Amino acid sequence: MALNQNIALLIDCDNVSHRAIEGVLEELAKYGKVNVRHAHGDWNNPAMKGWIEKVHPNAIRPIQQFALTKGKNATDASMIIDAMDLLYGDNVNAFALMTSDSDFTPLVMRLLESGFTVYGFGEKKTPQPFVDACSQFIYTENLETAEEQEPAANTVTKAEAHPSPKKQSRNELRMNTALVKLLRTAVEQTSDEEGWAHLGGVGSYISNNSSFSPVNYGYKKLSELVKASELFEVQTHNKTVHIRDNRAR
Repeated sequence: MALNQNIALLIDCDNVSHRAIEGVLEELAKYGKVNVRHAHGDWNNPAMKGWIEKVHPNAIRPIQQFALTKGKNATDASMIIDAMDLLYGDNVNAFALMTSDSDFTPLVMRLLESGFTVYGFGEKKTPQPFVDACSQFIYTENLETAEEQEPAANTVTKAEAHPSPKKQSRNELRMNTALVKLLRTAVEQTSDEEGWAHLGGVGSYISNNSSFSPVNYGYKKLSELVKASELFEVQTHNKTVHIRDNRAR
């Protein structure tokens, strides 16, 4: 995925936890600047208290959407209109949608058709069609910050504020047949005559064909996940990593 993008982050506050916002912004910083940060919801709702506390520290603009009809989610329509305005505004070249609602799947497809990268962030309850539609999707539980359990405790360590998600073990990675197939296919399709593939090429192939992110498995980088799986030989030449399927030996 391209770096130095101008990214628009649109948040569906009705369907995703505020605890992950710092982690989402840190993740998006890998790819560019989050110039647009809009949080949609009914800010009169007491349930929005957690989000209210996150808005100003993270330079997020709250977009008010009143619940006009009981049982109907007006936030969805507000976000879609916002996205389409940005689509034709020429100010961004990538979108990030923070939601657990599959109703946004058609929006993702429309943005992709227009050539935009779409980063998805949602809870593990997010329906698979939305997950699969995104250029990359990360479960927000892997990005959540830990909140103090004791109100009287005024100090919290950096590690506690941003805990690392649990890394899946070698056996857990290998038992995930879809993951194993994805990795092996990517290596096979990008390898040379001797079976060696440039890790950068492997990552690009995976990004072009799935919503995969190593973060969902507890790893910050693809290289770390590959090494942990022990499915591949790994060699480094002049800081360039090459891998080969162990079955090619």
